Amino acid sequence: MLIPLGYLVVLLSVFGGFVLAGGSLGPLFQPTELLMIGGAGVGAFIAANNGKAIKATFRIFPKLKRTKNYNKALYMELMALQFKLLSKIRREGMLGVERDIENPQESPLFQEHPKVLEDPMIMDFLTDYLRLMVSGGMEPMEIDELMLHEIEAFEQEAHIPADAIAKVGDAMPAFGIVAAVMGVVKALSMADAGPDEMGQMIAHALVGTFLGILMGYGFISPLASRVERQIKEAEKMLQCIRVTLLASLHGYAPQLAVEFGRKALHTQERPSFAELEDYVRDAKKAGGA
Repeated sequence: MLIPLGYLVVLLSVFGGFVLAGGSLGPLFQPTELLMIGGAGVGAFIAANNGKAIKATFRIFPKLKRTKNYNKALYMELMALQFKLLSKIRREGMLGVERDIENPQESPLFQEHPKVLEDPMIMDFLTDYLRLMVSGGMEPMEIDELMLHEIEAFEQEAHIPADAIAKVGDAMPAFGIVAAVMGVVKALSMADAGPDEMGQMIAHALVGTFLGILMGYGFISPLASRVERQIKEAEKMLQCIRVTLLASLHGYAPQLAVEFGRKALHTQERPSFAELEDYVRDAKKAGGA
């Protein structure tokens, strides 16, 4: 997994380089400095956020242990599912997919795409707006405005944990300076200490600055960046669904509507026109069978 790998590279680079330069790791082990810096960071996090933000932040950590799998394969599967749904609407009318979207877990169309079915965010967004399309009481522009509003609300809510983690990461160097100042105050208050002992205490105090910077920019801030990347991936998935459904509402054929959705993807994960056409053709054959 990339997060532990990145942390390992950070530790080996920093401490390995220090040892190769002739340094000793012993003086860097300062549990009290870690207590001051870490405790101050946790306290500031609690003081800066309400209960909802704190719960949202802790809920995000299990998701960091695994990839969201928003890759080309899932995009192709999503577009194949949308093609089948839109084709069924074109053949049987809007009411033709009513039973599928009311109970997706038992729908043959959705069961053919288990990866999509397992993602509650995708399923909620897709089925909710298909229900609005089935109802027929809203104009395409109104549905578009509602989708944009929901995507914006999702983005704002999802950024709460990332923002909270990023602010703690930014505060770590300052808390490291606080710990270092406390160590210097302790050293200078011991006037009867010898030069060697005084030097050791000041060196130990300066470790606080080092630990604060390392914890902030080497461990905590990368977590915030990782959450940001996951938010962007999820948002792009919703945009793909939005563009496809809107194209269908404006009268485009299912295959063209799916092509609109393809254009909404990032270039690194966007399938080529030929890949999508072959995949949709296979989906069409499977649907006909």
